[in-house]
Amino acid sequence: MGVTHLDQPPTGWRLWLAAVRPRTLTIAVAPVMVGAGLAFSVSHTLHVLPLAATLLGAVLIQAGTNLWNDVSDALRGGDQPMRQGPPRVTALGWATPERVRRAALVSFAAAALVGLYLAMLGGWPVVGLGLASLAAGWAYSGGPKPISYTALGEMFVLAFFGMGAVAGTVWLQLHGLPPQVWPLGLAMGLPAAAVLMANNYRDMEADRLVGRRTLAIRLGPAGSKAVYAILVVAPFAMLDWLALAAVPLAVKLVWDFSTTPRGPAFNGILAATARFQLVLAALVVGGLAYAAY
Repeated sequence: MGVTHLDQPPTGWRLWLAAVRPRTLTIAVAPVMVGAGLAFSVSHTLHVLPLAATLLGAVLIQAGTNLWNDVSDALRGGDQPMRQGPPRVTALGWATPERVRRAALVSFAAAALVGLYLAMLGGWPVVGLGLASLAAGWAYSGGPKPISYTALGEMFVLAFFGMGAVAGTVWLQLHGLPPQVWPLGLAMGLPAAAVLMANNYRDMEADRLVGRRTLAIRLGPAGSKAVYAILVVAPFAMLDWLALAAVPLAVKLVWDFSTTPRGPAFNGILAATARFQLVLAALVVGGLAYAAY
């Protein structure tokens, strides 16, 4: 982004680009890619418009979740000055809470509209998944007990940005769920959860001061390093040979997480973890395409 807490505040589309945290939006893209790859490997065809709508809906829910998190954390006092992550537009005064809340609601409403189209194609299973995803996006930072303040955040990411996203994409293409959905969904959800672990490990001290009890806080530094390594390495046990090309990236991530002091440097590790999931997804899609012919 090239924007720090001390730079001139961004305006216009740059402000909202900062607010939706584009580096994390890929965790919504990767599982849809894998779901599409699996569907193609089974049927040798893709329904392009439903796939585009699935991708758009997933990104809108992720963007809305990030915006809602931005304003909710600021109002709860969660974004303290000692927090070392990328800038949050509400806490820094770049946008009023009402503007950011309105933007989050617009994003969720747009996702719901896309969901209506997908529901017509996929029926009640898609309705259920869509409503659960919207509710979880709000509950992540909203309500009396936000998910982001508990040790359940990684499970939330694993469920919705792994299993749910892959299964939903496949269902919309095939109207069925081949057994490969579940290991592939888990393989995509684990590195997505690792992105959140990197975020929460970086902010352990600041989060503890505002009453958060994230998984990183509960595990402590040594436990967090071990769990992050598992989240990054375990997907290879569920994937085919082509995914092994990402092993060097996984090794570097585990090393960097284990040896880098908590602080702003972890922003790079977070972004690299999100890129790793995207690379892994691309390799999985390549393997599925190769196996289909």
